[in-house]
Amino acid sequence: MNSIDILKQEHVVIKKALAVIRAICLDLTKGASVPYEDMYSIIDFVRNYADKYHHAKEEDMLFLDMNAELKDKIGEGPVQGMLIEHNFGRGYMMDLEAALKAHSEGDYESILDIIANAMGYANLLSKHIHKEDNVIYTFAEKNLAKETLGKLDSQFEEIESSPESIAQREKYLGLVDALESKYLA
Repeated sequence: MNSIDILKQEHVVIKKALAVIRAICLDLTKGASVPYEDMYSIIDFVRNYADKYHHAKEEDMLFLDMNAELKDKIGEGPVQGMLIEHNFGRGYMMDLEAALKAHSEGDYESILDIIANAMGYANLLSKHIHKEDNVIYTFAEKNLAKETLGKLDSQFEEIESSPESIAQREKYLGLVDALESKYLA
């Protein structure tokens, strides 16, 4: 699988987690209790799979190569936009974590912040993934030099085959499967 296909496959997993977030938020609007453990598991997934595992490959490899090689064609706008959205997502997770803590300590009104930040993240990432899959990645595949794409493929293969990455993938794919079974069945 090439580097772009790997990123798109990771998006499939992330979109499953976004569907779980949406289902949990819908349950909360119907008066369900806050599933703290599952929400903290989702934050862990976002920080360690979506961000450190997936976004790191984009930010530290693909986007750097796009800026270096394609800046004359596209400027910095599209890549900078993706980076800004990554940072917005990190902010939603920080605020979600704070809202969960406040709610667990008796601040009932913070349920609004739980829903707002969880849904803000889910909506942001849904649109973000659509842009990457249909615009950014397509542009990269069509315009980066074959050598650059080959280099990215090699870098991604090295990451994907490391024992740490294999363990991380298994952990978070299992988590998403379990959450899907619980909330989307």
